[in-house]
Amino acid sequence: MADPSSYRPKPGQIPDSPGVYKFRDEHRRVIYVGKAKSLRQRLANYFQPLTSLHPRTATMVTTAASVEWTVVSTEVEALQLEYSWIKEYDPRFNVKYRDDKSYPYLAVTMNEEFPRVQVMRGHKKKGVRYFGPYAHAWAIRETVDLMLRVFPVRTCSAGVFRNAASAGRPCLLGYIGKCSAPCVGRVTPEEHRELAEEFSDFMAGRTGTYIRRLEKQMMLAAEDMEYEKAARLRDDIEALRRAMEKNAVVLADATDADLIALAEDELEAAVQIFHVRGGRVRGQRGWVTDKVEAVDTAGLVEHALQQLYGEETGDTVPKEVLVPALPEDAEAVSAWLAGRRGSQVSLRIPQRGDKKDLMETVARNAQQALVLHKTKRASDLTTRSRALEEIADALDLDSAPLRIECFDISHLQGEDVVASMVVFEDGLPRKSEYRRFQIKGRVGDTQVWHGEGQDDVRSMHEVISRRFRRYLMEKEKTGEWDPEGVVEDPDEAGRPKRFAYPPQLVVVDGGQPQVAAARRALDELGIDDIAVCGLAKRLEEVWLPGEDDPVVLPRSSEGLYLLQRVRDTAHDFAIRYQRSKRTKRIRTSPLDAVPGLGETRKQSLIKHFGSVKRLRQATIEQICEVPGMGRKTAEAVVVALAQTAPAAPAVNTATGEIMEDDGGGTA
Repeated sequence: MADPSSYRPKPGQIPDSPGVYKFRDEHRRVIYVGKAKSLRQRLANYFQPLTSLHPRTATMVTTAASVEWTVVSTEVEALQLEYSWIKEYDPRFNVKYRDDKSYPYLAVTMNEEFPRVQVMRGHKKKGVRYFGPYAHAWAIRETVDLMLRVFPVRTCSAGVFRNAASAGRPCLLGYIGKCSAPCVGRVTPEEHRELAEEFSDFMAGRTGTYIRRLEKQMMLAAEDMEYEKAARLRDDIEALRRAMEKNAVVLADATDADLIALAEDELEAAVQIFHVRGGRVRGQRGWVTDKVEAVDTAGLVEHALQQLYGEETGDTVPKEVLVPALPEDAEAVSAWLAGRRGSQVSLRIPQRGDKKDLMETVARNAQQALVLHKTKRASDLTTRSRALEEIADALDLDSAPLRIECFDISHLQGEDVVASMVVFEDGLPRKSEYRRFQIKGRVGDTQVWHGEGQDDVRSMHEVISRRFRRYLMEKEKTGEWDPEGVVEDPDEAGRPKRFAYPPQLVVVDGGQPQVAAARRALDELGIDDIAVCGLAKRLEEVWLPGEDDPVVLPRSSEGLYLLQRVRDTAHDFAIRYQRSKRTKRIRTSPLDAVPGLGETRKQSLIKHFGSVKRLRQATIEQICEVPGMGRKTAEAVVVALAQTAPAAPAVNTATGEIMEDDGGGTA
């Protein structure tokens, strides 16, 4: 790990002008490329104390061994040079989008003597006009089949073309009028190229010109009583309209625009692009990326624009690009796009109307793409097996941890302290085994509510102790269940649910202190056959008990990805529980005053009697008929309801549901 001060440029060496910079590692490999309006100001940001840098930035500058820069005249030149260097060097710390699937395009090979219409995938070739991308290749073929009767462009392969030319006979499409048969000289190369250009113009959205021209020809043919020709033109017009109708109108003003939306979390981002031409969605594509550099939404948008239009020119760059956030140098990016197109390009955030509504649709697609990407990656058996093996190797375990339990603590300034436990078996979540905890602050046999003084370390020690104390009780099968040991929601009958078998690995959300607390809790219970580790958010480091240095897994590691997913799931589960408790805590119920009456029995009472009003009218004997209700508790319920004003808000009268905290079994 290099010290950034060892290669920091001397004061005054860095020019105060636009430029592009490269960080290189000790082997002279380029690991990061960036641009700046002022190289001096931007590079100075990288040489601050490591503690003040973003964790990913800190990782980059400590991996680097040198920095160099190139001065340019304008910000637009900097943008272009940055794109070129990223493409050339493929630096590991730059955001790199990758297609979430291989999309087919409709391509017209204008670089050939006789242009050909075909389906193409993969990298774009110079001199070929592309339309799309489309979701399915069959959709392209259907569209082409409709249009060939109007624009009979060649669609055959080079081999079929040569064979037809040698034989002097066209293929079937030539006989049925869906190819102009340039192979046998029915049209000249110039005439065929003109057909291909008209086909391309129609696909690019300039449809009105051709529809009107054909309608005029049809009317003239009818006036001249050439009814067969008029009927053929009528069918051609209908074919073109059917081809157009395959894409519904989404923008009434016949807009040519690309809409770009993002969905992101701390680790990855998904981009979705809708290509709208002539007011219709002509294509859709998506990318996903690992967020390997410290980048916000605006930065992700800028990277997406570079990748999307870096090699495009002319009409393939639309007049309007709609984005969720403007890049930092929005004017420079707009000027760069205008240079690619050859005319003005509007780069903006839609604020209202149809464009804003369509942008919301694109955003929903991006969110779905991110979820689908994570699901596919997690559900692949080979990938999961490799992830578990990598975890076992990194943590020096005897075998792959087939069951992993992860714990997280959540609170708001010391109030409503809760914990979560999520379970992953064979790399997949097992939601039926998830558990929620209310933190009580157990010290020996005494409960101490920490309140404002609560900290994550003591909470982690408590939750691990409670979970595995229950495990030991189940294992030994001795004595009654300790009601104070109930840490998860009981079932409908009020009985505590059992924990399943123990995990091979316990993961805690945190670093050295949390890991030490978890290990200490297990040691106090005499459990030494369960491994413990922690995953710290700051640099995604894996900590082991008693170790001064973390285990650093590569960012591309499937093992790290699985640990991150387990940790993030526990974090989300804890936050949802904590928020629900915070929300419900401010609501009151007349049953709150009954000591020892938990949420399950409160709900049972309301369900049995239908409302608090009817419960007030019930006798002690009638209350005792409710499952789980003893006479002492029934008497306490009667007293509490008698002391509560009838108008006190106790339940949601529309649903009969008590609107208050669920004790979670730990009153």
